[in-house]
Amino acid sequence: MKTHFLILVITLLLTSFVNAQKIDTEKVFGGYKYTYNDELISIGDLASIIESNTNAFKLIKKGRTNRSLSGVLGFAGGALVGWPIGNSLGGGDPNWTMAGIGAGLIIVAIPISSKANKKINQAVELYNASLNATSSTTFKPEFKIIANGTGFGLSMNF
Repeated sequence: MKTHFLILVITLLLTSFVNAQKIDTEKVFGGYKYTYNDELISIGDLASIIESNTNAFKLIKKGRTNRSLSGVLGFAGGALVGWPIGNSLGGGDPNWTMAGIGAGLIIVAIPISSKANKKINQAVELYNASLNATSSTTFKPEFKIIANGTGFGLSMNF
């Protein structure tokens, strides 16, 4: 009975250390995609998963802020470029100054988006590194056989 209990305890300990899942990152056209437990996750889900690691969570918050700013600037720039082009195609008198301002906004949005992706990827790397620090590869229990006047026993130190 004691051996069954010991085997159960050891199994539970090992599975609790192995269950930590890392987040996978893959570069795709226009950015990155993130998977967790073989499921595609959004940036919001990514933030909620990473929330337990405070340093990684700070990075992902900065990345999400930069990503939002980049999206707003890119959208506004696209609208300012598209309006004069549409006006020109429709036969009207286009305001090319507005298109130039829009192009400038798009150019400003590109490095902000790149910075956002770097921050988010740094957060994912930091989170994954923290998982590796507590994974089963660093869990090294010591087993000792103990004998005394009443019998034998097995001791596990970790």
